[in-house]
Amino acid sequence: MAVAIKVENLSKAYQLGQIGTGTISRDLERWWARTRGKQDPFLKIGEENDRSTKGGSNIVWSLKDIDFEIAQGEAVGIIGRNGAGKSTLLKILSRVTVPTTGTVKAKGRIASLLEVGTGFHPELTGRENIYLNGAILGMRKKEITRKMDEIIDFSGVERYIDTPVKRYSSGMYVRLAFAVAAHLDSEILIVDEVLAVGDAEFQKKCLGKMGEVSKNEGRTILFVSHNMAAIQNLSSTGLMLEFGKIKYSGTVYDTITNYLQSANTNIISNLNERKDRSGNKAVFFTGFEIRNHSGELVNFFRSGEDFTLNILFKNNTGLIKELKVGVGINNQFGERIGHLNNEMTSQLFKNINCTTAAVQIFLPKLPLKHGRYTITLFASVDGEIADWVQEAFFLDVEHGDFYKTGNLLPDGQGDFLIEHKFSIQEFDS
Repeated sequence: MAVAIKVENLSKAYQLGQIGTGTISRDLERWWARTRGKQDPFLKIGEENDRSTKGGSNIVWSLKDIDFEIAQGEAVGIIGRNGAGKSTLLKILSRVTVPTTGTVKAKGRIASLLEVGTGFHPELTGRENIYLNGAILGMRKKEITRKMDEIIDFSGVERYIDTPVKRYSSGMYVRLAFAVAAHLDSEILIVDEVLAVGDAEFQKKCLGKMGEVSKNEGRTILFVSHNMAAIQNLSSTGLMLEFGKIKYSGTVYDTITNYLQSANTNIISNLNERKDRSGNKAVFFTGFEIRNHSGELVNFFRSGEDFTLNILFKNNTGLIKELKVGVGINNQFGERIGHLNNEMTSQLFKNINCTTAAVQIFLPKLPLKHGRYTITLFASVDGEIADWVQEAFFLDVEHGDFYKTGNLLPDGQGDFLIEHKFSIQEFDS
């Protein structure tokens, strides 16, 4: 398959604080190196772009030694924490800024949607800005006119199309900008996080359109978002950036899994050490145990196995008249997929008068598919919140023979395994 984008040894350095090296002599050194086509002599002291730490240099590498290829028609999701270099990469690919070192080769016209209002002139009307954007992409007026009605209809701002865009809301800006970028004839579409500005209905519409132009029209898409569900639904492959470097690349599922595991490394297994919790501490979660069907301590389960979750807690209040305990289960996208609660099962704990205890929860034939899940713990004592710990610990689930048939559920086919049977009733023709 033809290569749409090829990036080699790409790096981008930025200077923090005021521009300049601090002395005239160093500014002259930098100018002399630039006029001879040499690298900036002060870039060698640059540091990786870790925004959470104080560095010893005023030069940071937003991107450092990036190499990758994207095939024509491929949809690539780019993920990473804030400051990882995602937006800088898209700006270089869109030719908004130039790299410090390295090269970018792109085959075809590029349409990009990087920030609200990028490429729009505030004094021009929506219709005039459509022509302006098309001209920037190298399209003829007849081509733009042919798609004008389709663009306006998709954007949903027909009533304001002949109004200067400086009077548009940020949501209307994004609606029109995306409609232009998606409908004009470009071979490569680059979209940053700006879709988050739109409402839920329009976000769904945009994701559907990007999937359509990628699969049906063979256009290449690069999509940056912190919405992992949107990344997985749209993309086939993924790039994970960390401190300006490619940390992982592969299938979108594996890329998201790696990102979420690295993002959750700050979850502390020893619940005594967790400070980010709510409640009056009448009951205080101190730890947990996971045991298999034989009662052995384990670190992971397989789909379809029985297991018991023991949640350890300390009683700081004396006699507890009524204790409610809740366990929330979130998938790798942070979405709540299940909730266990002793009130729903009419199993409230009453008149507890011990110092320490363990709540035991038995789950038969685990119906979760392969993946990593996070568990949130909640307790209330006599109607008041006692302890509430978000993402208290992980639950790792491995592939298992849930249906006892030797068949495993493929990735991307939902979160749950559901017990079911098929049958057929034939009728005479």
